[in-house]
Amino acid sequence: MDFSGHRSRVIENPTEALSVAVEEGLAWRRKGCLRLNTHGSPTTSQSATSSVGMSIHRTQLWFHHKISRDEAQRLILQQGLVDGVFLVRDSQSNPKTFVLSMSHGLKIKHFQIVPLEDDGKLFYTLDDGHTRFTDLIQLVEFYQLNKGVLPCKLKHYCARIAL
Repeated sequence: MDFSGHRSRVIENPTEALSVAVEEGLAWRRKGCLRLNTHGSPTTSQSATSSVGMSIHRTQLWFHHKISRDEAQRLILQQGLVDGVFLVRDSQSNPKTFVLSMSHGLKIKHFQIVPLEDDGKLFYTLDDGHTRFTDLIQLVEFYQLNKGVLPCKLKHYCARIAL
């Protein structure tokens, strides 16, 4: 269904449905994210918006910050080698990049998420810029719906397990 206009309609074309869903999700996120400055007042400055946008993924349960490749593998193994189990972490070998670690075919695979700057705007990509995302949340949501360049869709995030 498309609820973006004054009346709803059934969308039968899957490509159009995905496009509408993405647009609605982005509009919802823009409305729902109130940016506050250090004094607690709303702000619309580009630097505040981009810095919050660059770090908002840190609040997600699938983001594991500064863990090693070995630790990521251990966490995924604890969850089970089910296709689509994943987590996102900071890259240890390449600062400013991230790594998507996931299981597929009883193996754990690691994909580098590279930041790109185009026209003064920062994007993230897994495929050399063919598919670009404004933040890691958008990237993860896309690959939960689409296989894209990955061996399978992202299905279950890997939760932190306290020992």
